[in-house]
Amino acid sequence: MAALTSLGLGKTMEKKLHTVGVHSAEELKALGSRQAVFRLKAQYPSTCVVILYHLEAAIRGVEMKQLDAACKAELKAYFQQLKQSDDRP
Repeated sequence: MAALTSLGLGKTMEKKLHTVGVHSAEELKALGSRQAVFRLKAQYPSTCVVILYHLEAAIRGVEMKQLDAACKAELKAYFQQLKQSDDRP
């Protein structure tokens, strides 16, 4: 199993992902960026949409700036849904 850092993620993100049950690059790819951010946001409420972009780019094996506008828009819409559910009493 490959380390999360093999996807270009830093040690801090690797540690955070470990705390939410993601321990390898393969696990992150199988889980997907959206579910990973869902877990991260539950554990770390300050998680932002940029983390979602970074995870998606890492899974795809590209740099974040290479994600196209449609992909970023879909990810942003998903993240807004997560935020709205957090804001509800």
